[in-house]
Amino acid sequence: MAGMTASVFGAQGFVGRNLVRHLTGRGYDVRPFGRGDEGWRGRHLGHAFYCIGLTADFRSRPFETIDAHISVLTDMLRSARFTSFVYLSSTRVYARAGTTDEAAVIPVQPAEPDDLYNISKLMGEAACLGSGLANVRVARLSNVFGDDLGSSNFLSAVIREAIDTGCVRLRTGLASEKDYVSIGDVVAALEAIATRGREKITNVAYGANTTHGEIIEALTRATGARVEVEANAPVVSFPPIVTRRLDQLAGGQRAALVPMVSALAAAFRGRSAKQ
Repeated sequence: MAGMTASVFGAQGFVGRNLVRHLTGRGYDVRPFGRGDEGWRGRHLGHAFYCIGLTADFRSRPFETIDAHISVLTDMLRSARFTSFVYLSSTRVYARAGTTDEAAVIPVQPAEPDDLYNISKLMGEAACLGSGLANVRVARLSNVFGDDLGSSNFLSAVIREAIDTGCVRLRTGLASEKDYVSIGDVVAALEAIATRGREKITNVAYGANTTHGEIIEALTRATGARVEVEANAPVVSFPPIVTRRLDQLAGGQRAALVPMVSALAAAFRGRSAKQ
């Protein structure tokens, strides 16, 4: 959008750097900010996207997680000027909820170490929505996929293992399932939420689950890797994510994961060869 300004915080992360690329391609004047970058102070941020966060290592870095999801955020909400502000949360917050609708009541258990991530994300959401500031929105992201070679998430890990070793060893059953949404759909949805969104909270997800078995079948076809499933491997399943709000805002056509597994494997193989 010619003449529009956007600021992306956490611009070195997977979502952040892809969002910078997307917005730049759309004609925005994009200002990327890294974690700890104070250059935003005293400036009008335009459409601001808060992509700062910790994921896989939150259990070993609890204070850094709280800083990333809450402390830095609240400083920004108090001090910054912006046209809109989108806080990136996660559909993981629904772990103990009875539904994945954005209006769900979400229980948490502070005594459980795994709940630190959800609690901190929900506190960040509450800070945004309780700030009284106009045009502040929350985007709850599902499991984002793309050519994120360095990620430790399940999808990246099994693709990397298939390419590097020729064998994928699973510790969870093939019937395990969860929602995966492509990075291209995510960045387009974030722009839509910032510029046209009316809801306070919007799930950004594919809207249907994909099983480990479906992923592994496509991966073995693409790479020839063999698969070993650990004896008595548990089945870990997450409920499908409700996407009515996203469908109304941006349409319901989003990229499915399975047809893209071969291309992802090729991208990972190419990057591995260069390292």
